[in-house]
Amino acid sequence: MIVDFWFDPVCPYTWITSRWLREVERVRDIDVRWRVMSLAVLNEDLPVDPEDPEGLYGEYMKAPGRICAAVRERHGSEALGRYFDALGARIHGRQDWAGTAAALADAGLPADLDDVAMTTEYDAAVRSSHEAAVALVGHDVGTPVLSVAGAGALFGPVVSPAPKGEQAGRLWDGVVLMAGVEGFHEFRRAYGEPDFG
Repeated sequence: MIVDFWFDPVCPYTWITSRWLREVERVRDIDVRWRVMSLAVLNEDLPVDPEDPEGLYGEYMKAPGRICAAVRERHGSEALGRYFDALGARIHGRQDWAGTAAALADAGLPADLDDVAMTTEYDAAVRSSHEAAVALVGHDVGTPVLSVAGAGALFGPVVSPAPKGEQAGRLWDGVVLMAGVEGFHEFRRAYGEPDFG
């Protein structure tokens, strides 16, 4: 089963969802294609960016996504998955927000990919990938977006902590069922701080 997974690497909930998806790869027959989306692009027309309400981070929030787009374009989806594994472990697992270059090394990727972080060279690629995700689920979503070949697409799931083993597989089965219902829109309940498990 082909699964397209769009993510913004700075989102902690997306990171947790990706850990669930990695677990699903162990217990279900899926092939994940890793893709980039951007909360900066999603929120660019809002008067206040909810991800950066004080405007403190600016271009820095875009840097990891730019590197991700470069990795995907130059080395493919599998390499992007490896990079996101390494990057997320650093920025979400260790709070090493300066670890983009080290994560490239961890993933076995060329160091020069980090050179695009503070440039606009890959902004069009980020935007194009982001728009592909939004075209499937609409503008009133966040990250991640998951598309299951033959079943449809949806925002999420946002799950914290990431389920393990067969519990991860059962959640996957439910997601596939929900994605396959054209009129399905939303399940929701309040949640607190991300639990990285």
